[in-house]
Parts: sequence; structure tokens; C-alpha cells
Amino acid sequence: MREVSQPATEAIRLVEVLRALADPVRLDLVLRLDRMGEDFCNAIGAEIDVHQTTLSHHYRVLREAGVTWTKVQGRSRLVRLRREDLDALFPGLLDSVLSAGRRARDTATTSTVQAP
Repeated sequence: MREVSQPATEAIRLVEVLRALADPVRLDLVLRLDRMGEDFCNAIGAEIDVHQTTLSHHYRVLREAGVTWTKVQGRSRLVRLRREDLDALFPGLLDSVLSAGRRARDTATTSTVQAP
């Protein structure tokens, strides 16, 4: 099995985590990962209207920042959130970001629905 570069827990830096989570596409991926748990990259990003190479870039940024953990299985990649690592290093951060992301998504959804 081929390995991919990802930081050790002690090498994860807050500024890199925040930078990775600041992008709307990456935040959407993290929200989906939180809901789905570990899954293949193509399954997580299936409903996002972004080109595959762009998705690969976003997965790499999340992995290199220490937000996700990627395991290579043949030609596929399994991805999961590094919740335990992030909670140990930055207690409450991931829950706060996910909660705010859900609220923002829900607000955007309800504001696009028009009354009859």
C-alpha cells in the first residue's frame, strides 16, 4: 500500500487548520465527512459541482493541514476526519466550525427558497 504525506499529530498547526477550513468547498467536504465517517474520495465529493482535479487539490490541502487522514487502497483513497487529533490539540474547534458551517448552509438553503 502506497503512503501519502500527512502530518503527525504534534505537527498540526492551528493556522494551517483554519486556512484549510476557510474555503467553502473544503468546509463542505469536512461537513460531509463528519456526516459520513470514513469514505472514498469520489463518494464524498460526488455531489459537489467541482472538477475532479480541483477536488484532489482540496483533499490534499485538508490532508496536509492535518484535518483529514487519507489511506490509499489500490487506486482509491479512503478519507476520514482526524477528529481525535484535532479535539486533543484544539478542544471545541472542529465542533464550532462544523456547527457554523451547518448554520450557514441551512441559511443559504432557506434564503434561496422563494415564497409563493
